[in-house]
Amino acid sequence: MKKWLGALFAAVLVFALAACGGNDNNNAAEGGKGGELVKLKVGASNVPHAEILEKAKPILKEKGIDLEIITFQDYILPNKALADKDIDANYFQHIPYLESQMKEHGYDFVNAGGIHIEPIGLYSKKYKSIEELPDGATIIMSNSVADHGRILSMLQEKGLIKLKPGVDKTKATVNDIVENPKHLKFKADVDAGLLPQIYKNGEGDAVLINANYALDAGLDPAKDPIAVESPKNNPYVNIVAVRKGDENRKEIKTLVEVLQSKEIQDFIKEKYHGAVIPAATNNQ
Repeated sequence: MKKWLGALFAAVLVFALAACGGNDNNNAAEGGKGGELVKLKVGASNVPHAEILEKAKPILKEKGIDLEIITFQDYILPNKALADKDIDANYFQHIPYLESQMKEHGYDFVNAGGIHIEPIGLYSKKYKSIEELPDGATIIMSNSVADHGRILSMLQEKGLIKLKPGVDKTKATVNDIVENPKHLKFKADVDAGLLPQIYKNGEGDAVLINANYALDAGLDPAKDPIAVESPKNNPYVNIVAVRKGDENRKEIKTLVEVLQSKEIQDFIKEKYHGAVIPAATNNQ
């Protein structure tokens, strides 16, 4: 009798453990509910992208996603890493830049969702306003062609130049300038990441710097520039980019939903004080 009862108890125990194990596997497959978290690798610039992702990390963990943030110092490697499948998504670029990179390199990427805007600024060590810029002033800007139209549109908005009527402002080049009353000279062969140091060195008369590089260099993109582009109806929204087809992955959709949530968008407002603007306020 004792042997029979012992065998029966062992059988019940094995059945119970098997049932528990089955539940754990099902939970893991459902995205981490009581099981393993789903790993998601996202490439990002140090500031503000990686900082925003760090804020989102615990929220994503609650939703079953283990976010790993891979930081990059330039604008080239994050897209290469995405194409090589070293990361699942990247968050560092605006839409015109994504489109130019896809055209240039043949990347098959899609925009999974817009998160924020970084208004570009004109900085000067020599002058306190754009009105003070002298005749023949040298303006230094990024060698990223995708940013040239943006920069020139901003200078037109501030009354410094006039572009050819009807030109696509996201694709404009210095050759599209039809009026340049101050005879401004443009130096457009500088890597974007070097622009803050060039400004600090006092090179040129004014330097156009992307907000993420300005922040990373300890500048205040809301207060330090002598001019800042308007965020209203700004097409340069920073996005989450993924390989085509992955925009439908549950983890990617959750990532974008969290980054677009009120909690994260409020964090962007409070932390960056206008230097970085939530995409939700783009048209306000």
